[in-house]
Amino acid sequence: MSAAERFTLVTGASTGIGRELALIAASKGCSLVLLARNEDKLSELAREVREAHGVRAEVVALDLSDPEAPAALFREMNRREVEIEVLINNAGFGSLGPFHDTPIDRQLEMLRLNVLALTHLTHLFLPPMLERRRGRILNVASTAGLLPGPWMAVYYASKAYVFSFSEAIAEELRGTGVTSTALLPGPTRTEFQSRADMAGSRLIRLGMADARSVAEAGYRGMEAGKVVVIPGISNKALSVVVRLSPRWAVRRVVSWLNRSNES
Repeated sequence: MSAAERFTLVTGASTGIGRELALIAASKGCSLVLLARNEDKLSELAREVREAHGVRAEVVALDLSDPEAPAALFREMNRREVEIEVLINNAGFGSLGPFHDTPIDRQLEMLRLNVLALTHLTHLFLPPMLERRRGRILNVASTAGLLPGPWMAVYYASKAYVFSFSEAIAEELRGTGVTSTALLPGPTRTEFQSRADMAGSRLIRLGMADARSVAEAGYRGMEAGKVVVIPGISNKALSVVVRLSPRWAVRRVVSWLNRSNES
């Protein structure tokens, strides 16, 4: 199968890491399925990759927090006769604030998108990959998944799920021709911070990576079949420090970082 016939599905493709991953895939000659809620941004990205790289780019505007959306997407791909060879589960969001004071609807929406949609899409698109004995899955987790996250409890917990799930199925898939990779970026300059109301957080004042470098590290790791990719020396160091530190100390530090200077 030529690169042009291999479709890469990118969720949350309209901005940030997802957009950069889509651009990288297109630069390698892969056709794309671009998924997010914002159809205008997706259409703009589709035009960009078609003009720059001559690849196919299918646009699907869907809200994956809708429980029916993953199955609807799978049916639509079958209708368009599009085979997904690379599944990039990038869509997700966070929310800063105490658990008890954050609207439960927002937190349940977060779980539906960050956890349930990712799980459902993987379950739908993985069997055809196994039948073809080739395929890649890249799940965008976070270094947050290594930590308890006071003031962002549900978000951190959701990324811990993504990390654990990705590692587990990677072992199940060993020798099948299909791989699962978890990408664990640290704070990254995207629209995530504004959507999560994190303007005052001390964490983002420590410095953030750019989305392109994170996407490049994740894509390279996925191509190489790596199970875990942690971009950046400081993030790799964090993963070691967390394992060696008392949990109470990790909780306190994360709590301090997530709160604003005014708190």
